[in-house]
Amino acid sequence: MSEHARRARSRRILTFAARRLIGLWWFELALPKVGLAAVAERTRERRVRRIAEDFRTLAVELGGLMIKVGQFLSSRLDVLPPEITSELEGLQDEVPPVPFPAIRELAEAELGARLGQVFDRFDEVPVAAASLGQVHRARLSDGDAAATGLRDVVVKVQRPGIDEIVAVDLAALRRVAGWLRRVRVVSDRVDAPALVEEFAQTSLEEIDYLHEAASAERFAESFADDARVYAPAVVWERTTRRVLTLEDVTAIKINDTVALVAAGIAPADVARVFAEIMFDQVFTHGFVHADPHPGNIFVTPLPSLQDRGGPGGPAVAASPAWRLTFVDFGMMAEVPSELRGGLRALVIAVAARDGRAMIEAAREIGVLMPSAATGELERALAQLFERFGGMGFAQLKDVDPKEFREFGNEFGDVMRSLPFQLPERLLLLIRSMALTSGMCSGLDPEFNVWDAVEPYAARLLDEERGDFARDLAAEAMTSAGLLWRMPQRLDALITKADQGRLSFDTSRLERRLDRLEGVARRVVSAVLFTALLIGGAVLVAPNPVLGTTLMIASALPLLHALFAGVVGRRGRR
Repeated sequence: MSEHARRARSRRILTFAARRLIGLWWFELALPKVGLAAVAERTRERRVRRIAEDFRTLAVELGGLMIKVGQFLSSRLDVLPPEITSELEGLQDEVPPVPFPAIRELAEAELGARLGQVFDRFDEVPVAAASLGQVHRARLSDGDAAATGLRDVVVKVQRPGIDEIVAVDLAALRRVAGWLRRVRVVSDRVDAPALVEEFAQTSLEEIDYLHEAASAERFAESFADDARVYAPAVVWERTTRRVLTLEDVTAIKINDTVALVAAGIAPADVARVFAEIMFDQVFTHGFVHADPHPGNIFVTPLPSLQDRGGPGGPAVAASPAWRLTFVDFGMMAEVPSELRGGLRALVIAVAARDGRAMIEAAREIGVLMPSAATGELERALAQLFERFGGMGFAQLKDVDPKEFREFGNEFGDVMRSLPFQLPERLLLLIRSMALTSGMCSGLDPEFNVWDAVEPYAARLLDEERGDFARDLAAEAMTSAGLLWRMPQRLDALITKADQGRLSFDTSRLERRLDRLEGVARRVVSAVLFTALLIGGAVLVAPNPVLGTTLMIASALPLLHALFAGVVGRRGRR
């Protein structure tokens, strides 16, 4: 990419952001101050939709990280209006593929050989084209197949020049984050520069296919004992920083409900298992697939078992088994132990419909500032659980829209009044959970998030009790050890006393006793000073001579209380 092209790309991104920020300031801040809030309210939906359309056009034309930004925004159903998310949700499907000659040139340069020498077959038409790379089906040569035990593979090849594009886009995003830091309504809730840095780290890891290959193996190891989950094997011999070769595990897309039903697999069961597996990634393994969209998850039917009714009896086919196969491990979220503990507490609180516990968990995670006054939020959460708790997505659709809108507005006002913030470490995790929620409700319109949370929360509670019991047992063992050794120590002490070999060093104890004695004397002097002063003040009116004498006499114990410690320390020196 030439210097002129880099500057032009950066200029387009910055110009787009600057214009939208100026529009935001004018309609959301300036107009309400001059009594024209109704104008901003009346035009908001149209303006938001226009911004989403313009950004979609920009992202498709520029590609690179702009596609990734759009994908992230499309998953933020929790904070963005549907006018934006619906406009951006299909953004990935509009990425045009790179012409095959450019892909061939890059792949051969990375592998150090012609594709015909490395693979028996390499399809020129890509299976999928993404913003940072594209995927082609291939077949390993006989030698590689014998060495790896694999034959059919998929080869992910990076887009030529993507390194420079990512660098330009990140530089522009950092400048936009600097602008947002000066907007108080944004900076009070989100550390935009920190979020961009996390996004930058994730993006740089995503264009390093060696890192993705290592993440794929780590994910597979995490679920090695779980037959419900599978990840493709890595062909390390044909993998570099810009070319990744994996076992071909293509199967039924998780959102293809027609194919699932045809294979005898209930979409509702898939939704339940998928939610459980995503919970396991967060709370058990602390390593989460942050891009679980339909193209990255397959449902793989397995050969059904045959049950025989006895010797010579007819074979009865069991229900077909299946598993979830994850691919594309370029975007993974790490969940450190301290964050995992806060999230566990949050899940338990949600299952218990305990608003106060939810607030404490939000503080522990770092979403809610410690100084926040949360009385109104606790009341709003109690109303939320009382009215809508336990409802699934399908049941929520039956709620009176006016009631739902009124409650949403009230709840939103409470949320906006509190000092919420978005810690940068939650960026990818929120994306992952948002995509999971949308996937499950798409597979099963009756999917109830409460049903998914409650069994998991019960298991978490059992684990919490188990941890407490283990800690208690460890304390008991330590105490038992001390009690076991105590008779031996007492016997050794008595033996030394009988033999006249028992000695004590009391010098430190004597110094401490002297110090305590001095403090006690100063306290007595302070009490005596107070008594004389108060008594003199009371008697000065009826008996001026006695009252004045007592007040003057109070100076002696006061001087002792103030300076006895100093004199004592000098004397000991």
